[in-house]
Amino acid sequence: MLKRLSGALLAATMTFGAAQAAEPITIGFGMALTGGLAPNGKAALLAMQIWEEETNAKGGLLGRPVKLVYYDDQSNPSTVPGIYTKLLDVDKVDLVVSGYATNMVAPALPVIMQHKRTFLGLLGLAANSEFNYPNYFSIGPTGGPHPKQSFSKGFFEVAMAQNPKPKTVAIVGADAEFPRNATDGARELAKEAGLTIVYDKTYPPTTNDYSPIVRGIQATNPELVFVASYPPDSVGMIRAANEVGLKAKLFGGGMVGLQATAIKTQLGPLLNGIVDYDFWLPVGPYATPQALDFLKRYQAKSVAAGVDSLGFYLPPFAYSDMQVLQAAVEGVGSLDQQKMADYLRSHTFKTVAGDITFGPNGEWTESRVMEVQFQNVKGNDVEQFKDPKVEVVLYPPSLKNGDVIYPYADAKH
Repeated sequence: MLKRLSGALLAATMTFGAAQAAEPITIGFGMALTGGLAPNGKAALLAMQIWEEETNAKGGLLGRPVKLVYYDDQSNPSTVPGIYTKLLDVDKVDLVVSGYATNMVAPALPVIMQHKRTFLGLLGLAANSEFNYPNYFSIGPTGGPHPKQSFSKGFFEVAMAQNPKPKTVAIVGADAEFPRNATDGARELAKEAGLTIVYDKTYPPTTNDYSPIVRGIQATNPELVFVASYPPDSVGMIRAANEVGLKAKLFGGGMVGLQATAIKTQLGPLLNGIVDYDFWLPVGPYATPQALDFLKRYQAKSVAAGVDSLGFYLPPFAYSDMQVLQAAVEGVGSLDQQKMADYLRSHTFKTVAGDITFGPNGEWTESRVMEVQFQNVKGNDVEQFKDPKVEVVLYPPSLKNGDVIYPYADAKH
């Protein structure tokens, strides 16, 4: 009887031990699944879930399955500190990464710093510039010595290559973290280029009617209009520019949302002439076999998931985010936060978005931001955006595949 009992106890202990060994490594984050950033946030989540599924199919991480633990931040920065406090103190997740966008990365950082966690930020523009937290790493192609300027460098390079050179610029953005960083960079570049800033204002993030803003810009008669906006504002600003008949020679620059397939098809020909940043398109060295293979897997799931059907903008970076995290964990062979941070600082990472090396402040050592112009968009069908002939790459020179139509009014027709 005693033997049977001790045998049963031993078996139970072994089973418990095996269950313990197979406990998942949990990765926590907030993500914009509702609100203005949701079109991009939901696409990012699908990319991360593809990584989760594929990693588990290959045996997991450090011999354990991985499990994503996430909450909807509602595209609202004020929800973010509470989400990360819950993830770390209540859910006790093993690893944390950021949600999507600067406005969501920055408010998470004080909580992360308090808990001394290593943190990957997804498409945060200079999100660490106020905090200087040594264990923060940016997953997004802004970077180099001046990350704020790197975002709008292409816009000003294209503008100043025109003959005669423009002399005046209007700078406008929402009163929030990302637009503030973007307009800071634009101001610096405008000064360097010798441009006169004739309009420089912010608007409340809750703005619904953009016509008064566009009329105010028009009244100052700028040749260039640089806009730093999130998706709802970008759509509102473009519609207002068309209604008012904005006469600027170059218009756009920092409009988030025009990279999302649903917004491209919604706006259709209203996009023509706009010069805007982009981070990833299937062109030149971006279109690697690995990247295209990932997109194939993503696109196969996108319709059922109800997310961006092409996945050109954010999904490659969201998947790369997970690839970098995985490489750091495997590189140090543990979940030791400081060792992971040291590893991230000292290695180059191969990802579907290209090779990533981190420099000071956790930014990429070199910026890889494109500037594109929408040309000859016809109707609202998605097919024209699949092989993006309607998005002409103007910058950097190594990727340039067409010329700018200048001024903006000429490209609208």
